[in-house]
Amino acid sequence: MIRIVPQKWDLEADVVAIGSGGGGLAAAITAHDHGASALVLERSGQVGGVTAYSMGEVWVPGNHLAAALGIDDSVANGVRYIRNLSMGYSEDAAVLNQALHAPVAIRYFEEAIDLKMCVVRHLPDYYYPHVEGSTAEGRCLEVLPFPAQTLGEWQEKTRVSPHIPYSLTHEDIFDNGGMANMANWDYTVMGERLANDERCAGPGLAAYFVKGVIDRGIPMHVGTCVEELIVADGKVVGLRAIRDGEDIYIKANRGVVIAVSSFERNADYSRKLGLQIEPKSMVMPSIKGTHLRLAGEVGAQIARVPDVSMLGFHIPGEEQEEGVPLWRGALPFMGLPHTIVVNRRGKRFSNEAFYRSVYFGLDEIDGMTQSYKNFPCWVVMDSQGREKYPFGSVMPGDDFPEGVGVKAQTLAELAARIGVDAQGLAATVDTFNGYSETGEDLDFQRGSYPWGAMMCGDPNQKPNPNLGPISKAPFYAVELHRMAGGGITSTGILTDEHCRAVGWDDKPIDGLYVAGNSAARLDNGALMQSGITNARGITHGYLAGRHAAGKPSDLLQKEIDRQSL
Repeated sequence: MIRIVPQKWDLEADVVAIGSGGGGLAAAITAHDHGASALVLERSGQVGGVTAYSMGEVWVPGNHLAAALGIDDSVANGVRYIRNLSMGYSEDAAVLNQALHAPVAIRYFEEAIDLKMCVVRHLPDYYYPHVEGSTAEGRCLEVLPFPAQTLGEWQEKTRVSPHIPYSLTHEDIFDNGGMANMANWDYTVMGERLANDERCAGPGLAAYFVKGVIDRGIPMHVGTCVEELIVADGKVVGLRAIRDGEDIYIKANRGVVIAVSSFERNADYSRKLGLQIEPKSMVMPSIKGTHLRLAGEVGAQIARVPDVSMLGFHIPGEEQEEGVPLWRGALPFMGLPHTIVVNRRGKRFSNEAFYRSVYFGLDEIDGMTQSYKNFPCWVVMDSQGREKYPFGSVMPGDDFPEGVGVKAQTLAELAARIGVDAQGLAATVDTFNGYSETGEDLDFQRGSYPWGAMMCGDPNQKPNPNLGPISKAPFYAVELHRMAGGGITSTGILTDEHCRAVGWDDKPIDGLYVAGNSAARLDNGALMQSGITNARGITHGYLAGRHAAGKPSDLLQKEIDRQSL
């Protein structure tokens, strides 16, 4: 932190957004549209942030697009759903604030930047129909394909994702039989979109916001690493950054918005602020916890909720930028038929087709041995699974590359090679095969959650899309590794209803705002739901941009007043 204001500023704007994902771009656009100048700083060489790495889902209860389709939902139902699943880690005002403003923000950007979105039809909430407030469809939105040529010189500087088929919409994927039936997809549309650089999912969502910034003439500076905030008379008034190896000083007349995602590429922060030991990461190398370093120096308060644990694997030779290994998430592959996940005892410990079950199961500790009961763990499959389904970038019927997994002619040999109890594995497979015949998993209810059946199942598999026997040799096993949450971490900066950072005195820090994954997840607590993260980033950016421009939203206060009457 710098307390001496420089005599000369190199750049100046009313609102300075640090980070070029959905949160930072939304803040810059909103501030501009409400009468304030803005600029965006990005540490890496490309804009779009973790938003562009995502599936692009935006989860918004009570949105107008669902209403136009006649889908019955409301903000109140969304609030009820979150509170029922937050396990006490959320704060009511934060939940309500996000729920009220997310539909407003989506409609705003629909009009302001021509954001074209639609409802992902038939995609239910994670916990539908088991939790009050859940819905069968309507809350999950995605963008229509975005023509990236319209980005001009920023086309190549706007991120795409190495994790997803970003030239297809959810509708395209589901109509082709889902991820399970990738080998049988009609790739005509994909080929046409790739040729025309039409982007869907997260890359498409990010591109819409990048275009909104370009159209407004808002400067975006890549390769700019922010090092310190500058504070004068208790207010954040600017920052020092490094660009091309030299210091530059940037004045922020009305506020700095920190929207740099999480800290999962910072091993030291991950160990101290999360509960996972040495997790791997799927996100770009620049996600190193800049928000904690910057905001911490000016007294910002942090808050934590349970980790979003994940599982994943690496295929040798696959890399992302800077030669960093590309780690892939095990969802949806571990929930496909003919596949299970087992611990050292050869036992299943979760519903493999419902990743929230898997990842909470990882955290179970055996107090007698002071060790994790279910980690390490392995995905086990038979030849039927390999013949029919993909595993990451390994297509159906293809052999695993050298260094990926173990192959054996018997389950006993497989168990010996991976260090798993052979009798335990044999008993587990025998029980699982029985469940596959009846279509009912009596241990973990696999296939009973419609979301898991849709995302991780094969609709052609009867009687249960997530169940299929493990019976045909040879058999395969791949060790799974703990993964950080794809930019969604346990700890973030505490904010108020306008997304101002809050200090340890419980007062907002003047001139400092936080958005997206940089903000503490008190608006959803222990719950994770596909699309919440993108919704948070866009909504936080909208709120921060309005307040910094001097036109704060009063929607939360009006609702609190209404409820108190």
